[in-house]
Amino acid sequence: MIDVYKTISNQIGEGYYTEKRSKFLAFAHHVTTVDEVKQIVSQYRKKYYDARHVCYAYMIGADRTDFRANDDGEPSSTAGKPILGQINSSELSDILIVVVRYYGGVNLGTSGLIVAYRTAAADAIEHCEIVEHQVEELVKYDFPYVMMNDVMRIVKEMSPRIVSQQYDNTCSITLSIRKSEAEQLRSRLQKLSFSH
Repeated sequence: MIDVYKTISNQIGEGYYTEKRSKFLAFAHHVTTVDEVKQIVSQYRKKYYDARHVCYAYMIGADRTDFRANDDGEPSSTAGKPILGQINSSELSDILIVVVRYYGGVNLGTSGLIVAYRTAAADAIEHCEIVEHQVEELVKYDFPYVMMNDVMRIVKEMSPRIVSQQYDNTCSITLSIRKSEAEQLRSRLQKLSFSH
């Protein structure tokens, strides 16, 4: 089970590449939703309204199954795919890389474009801080107040993050823990219920 994945910090990584007077400006962003992706891409389209192309690729989620590459009018697979390729070779997720191209008047050809987009994206990644994120799972548990000490002992031993807690006649606690440890936490809490 994968419960750790690599992503980038919230700081934007910037990259640059130039070839035959064409300029490629690359920007790497930490993202967690497709809505964020759309918002950021449209900001770049507005900001660089005079650029010929605004191409991008993103990868979202710990299991790295939600991704997309967009060529924005460049020949098929010469822009988005090489950008996505860089994300893949760095094994990153929750990342969006946008590459803005200013056309320099000379065609680069497909292989030239692939190199340009790949190099600009790689440069942006090099200017990012790469961080490891744990995949967490939520464990919710309801228990009578008399079990409070037992529950808290398990919380202390396994040190999950307490997301929310509510103490009443029936108490309720929501914990967030590394995915690989969630099952153990669940079964330990359930054993408490049987012992009371």
